[in-house]
Amino acid sequence: MVSDKRNSPGGDGGEPYGRPLRHRVLVAMVGVATLAVALFAIPLAVSMQRRYHDETAAALGRDATWIAAVVPDEVVRSSVTSTWLPKGLPSRLVVGFYAADGAKISGGGPSRSDVAADARDGHVHEAVENGFLAVAAPIPSDEKLTGSVRVATPYQAVRDRVHRAWLAMAGLAVVVVGLAAVFALRQSARLAAPLEHLTTSAQALGSGDFSIRAPRSDVREANAAGLALEATARRLGDMLDRERAFSADVSHQLRTQLTGMLLGLESALGRPDADLPGAIRTAVARGERLQTIIEDLVRLTRDSRTSGAEPLDVRALLEEITGDRRATLAEDGRRLTVSLPEEPPEVEASPAAVRQILHVLLDNAAIHGKGEIIVDVSDLGDGVAIEVTDQGDGISEGVDVFARRSGDGKGHGIGLALARSLAEAEGGRLILRRPAPPVFSLLLPTR
Repeated sequence: MVSDKRNSPGGDGGEPYGRPLRHRVLVAMVGVATLAVALFAIPLAVSMQRRYHDETAAALGRDATWIAAVVPDEVVRSSVTSTWLPKGLPSRLVVGFYAADGAKISGGGPSRSDVAADARDGHVHEAVENGFLAVAAPIPSDEKLTGSVRVATPYQAVRDRVHRAWLAMAGLAVVVVGLAAVFALRQSARLAAPLEHLTTSAQALGSGDFSIRAPRSDVREANAAGLALEATARRLGDMLDRERAFSADVSHQLRTQLTGMLLGLESALGRPDADLPGAIRTAVARGERLQTIIEDLVRLTRDSRTSGAEPLDVRALLEEITGDRRATLAEDGRRLTVSLPEEPPEVEASPAAVRQILHVLLDNAAIHGKGEIIVDVSDLGDGVAIEVTDQGDGISEGVDVFARRSGDGKGHGIGLALARSLAEAEGGRLILRRPAPPVFSLLLPTR
């Protein structure tokens, strides 16, 4: 089987996920610095070599012109083999006198010189001959040009001067590149450190740590990514907490309904005079209600947003919920009254969510309350209030009925906490408007 290595870490034989940013920044910055130094130094080195050559040739030209001006032309015309030279000439200077055809008459230098022959045109000429930088100047005469003075110095001296300058430039270039490398190391560390911290935070987030805090740096983009990662971690943590709480609430709701159905059947089986058909009908009704609860909870779990999924008919929903409760309450001598406007407005909320909220409120009123249970629907203009009240003793002062019961016994229960979370998920509110007699008010926005 042929595997695709392009998307696999280290599939190309290199480092996993490519080369580190530190290495890339270092190589890039040092490379740019080296290229800049080279582009600047090479032309400068060539220019410096040319300058030193021209300076030496100009000095030799001045010396040759000086000698040609003070030495009598008889030296060339009469082929005098020895003559005096001006004082102050450099010690390494080689001076020779040449005829017009370039043949040496006296002094130092080669027996024949092309640069000396070129001086017969009356101008100063220069050239490199036999390892010497030579300059020839014509000797002035009243008659025709009879010869020239050739002045030369070892060309190695010029090379040595150029090489010393190049060596100094190379040392300076090394210093510049070294400083660039140090700066690149610091800059690469400054750029890579925030990304490495983000990687560590992302790995911690993947391990389930939703309290991550990415360190701040002076890199704006890295700080923005860190803030986004922190916000994502908080949202994921909140979402996971809500999912866990919702799962616990769902389990509670299902266990409550199932326990009630089982207790009713067991009670009927344990009494010889029990109305078995009635008990079965009650169990069937509770089973259907349990099925409805399961379908609602599954629908609420799958929907990412239930608000506005479908219009809610408040009248039809209340008739569905209260229809099977009236008979049960009547057996205990209690009544269930529903008060509705003639044309209740359409509510922008999920029927499944509102159904579960009202089941919780009616269950609490039936189990913990007394007397008549009243469901009153009021049109608030931009919303609807559905209030459930009974004639019981109500809620003690200071008790938070919406707090979940914890392991230490604090809290009121799970049902009301689930109801409040469902109401808030639908953009509404569930409040305890009056503690005694208790009045729970469900506020929902209209369409």
